[in-house]
Amino acid sequence: MFENKYIQQRIEKANTLKELGVNPYSNASKRNTTISKYLNVNTDIFQKEDKRDEKRNYTVAGRVKFFRLMGKASFLKIEDESGILQIYVARDNLPEGFYNNIFKKNVEVGDIIEVSGYPFVTNKGELSLHVHELIILTKSISPLPEKYHGIQDKELRYRQRYLDLIMNSQVRKTFHIRSRVISLTRRFFEDKGFLEVETPMMHPIPGGANAKPFVTHHNALGVDRFLRIAPELYLKRLIVGGFEAVFEINRNFRNEGMDATHNPEFTSIEFYWAYKTYKDLIEITKEYFEYLFEHLDLPMTLPYGDTKIDFTKFSEIPLIESLTTVGNVPAEVTEDKEKILAYLKEHNLEADENLNLGQLQGELFDAFVEEKLINPTFITEYPVEISPLARRSDEKPHLTDRFELFIAGKEIANAFSELNDPIDQLQRFEGQMAAKDKGDDEAHEMDQDFVNALSYGMAPCAGQGIGIDRLVMMLTNEHSIRDVILFPAMKPIKSEIDLHADEE
Repeated sequence: MFENKYIQQRIEKANTLKELGVNPYSNASKRNTTISKYLNVNTDIFQKEDKRDEKRNYTVAGRVKFFRLMGKASFLKIEDESGILQIYVARDNLPEGFYNNIFKKNVEVGDIIEVSGYPFVTNKGELSLHVHELIILTKSISPLPEKYHGIQDKELRYRQRYLDLIMNSQVRKTFHIRSRVISLTRRFFEDKGFLEVETPMMHPIPGGANAKPFVTHHNALGVDRFLRIAPELYLKRLIVGGFEAVFEINRNFRNEGMDATHNPEFTSIEFYWAYKTYKDLIEITKEYFEYLFEHLDLPMTLPYGDTKIDFTKFSEIPLIESLTTVGNVPAEVTEDKEKILAYLKEHNLEADENLNLGQLQGELFDAFVEEKLINPTFITEYPVEISPLARRSDEKPHLTDRFELFIAGKEIANAFSELNDPIDQLQRFEGQMAAKDKGDDEAHEMDQDFVNALSYGMAPCAGQGIGIDRLVMMLTNEHSIRDVILFPAMKPIKSEIDLHADEE
């Protein structure tokens, strides 16, 4: 594993340090401040006549990112999570022999060191630290990529995310934003009176969405279990039980394709609110975005690739209407199955002839509308055929009280007034099972216990799921979901395949 000659040289240096009585993997850090705090509290040094204050003493630690070695002194730059700092290391300020025998010969870019000293400003006007004590905390045996070129291989960035984080502070910033989004989301819903809950990650029946599940086996019970594709049906059981506002932030798993907006495991928030409708959810969603932007201190207009998203311009449009007004599909096509099939074929798009009208309308939307929705747009009134868990509209029974929120051509949220009629729900499950018998492996399974729960009476309510990963993509101008997931799913490399083959 460590045959590379440069790694071997570094291993030799680590061994040399041990022979000299220096632990190259010390755990005795005495750091008393971060780099950002050091830089912030010492800005007054610029006003001092000699641009230094030897009475102050700080201990900071970080990874060596730059090293300019000179005869009797050296300049280094070290980086911690908060920032980067220039340090000045001089032979005569360190114990006798340390500079020549330990520091010069064994410290390299990539090592993690701890330094103590006082603040001063260099002749070039950079606030730095004048070192009088240096400790090697961690000897790096694998060299970092050359700084100028960085990591050119995106696959390597994802496979070795730790290396990506070391080399790119902007990547760390993206994940700081992600963490804050999750924290703020939790606070927003708690402040609204919602209760955070945890529901099972392994389900006896895959449910809550139309998706293909991952299957595992529970040895103790001797049965298969499915990694959850959505928490919806369990959260609605809690509404049946008497909770009136619940939410869960957690992972979902779908055994489907991977692309720029799909990862087999992803994070979402789902929340359910009794005595509310999907129209109430439209309003709370707008409030949620205002809250995020305020607390993240972001402008309400954000760049996204070659376009800009104006988060002050939320709009609503029914799905069928969007086909004509946004997608430019002729109105006479949108309500006729055969005409839709012919129209798709004219545009070199294939569709299964067994799909029903509602499903084909969904195909039209995916092909001609979705990518054009840049500013936040609530698409409403989805056909019943593609909304197996949503409540029927009282005015238009063939449609549902549902919306999906699209931003920059991507679905960010899905919501609806919940179906609480147990007979209607049973019939829709039966329709989904018929579709599964015809080959639809993403059709919803029959969940008799959920129907049974509804039979006891579920208060009228509305529920919504928001994809955290895609939301973070919008906020950070990232265009691949793998750039906002710390460790995204990756195809195995050849060595991993060979290893498993050997094990078999």
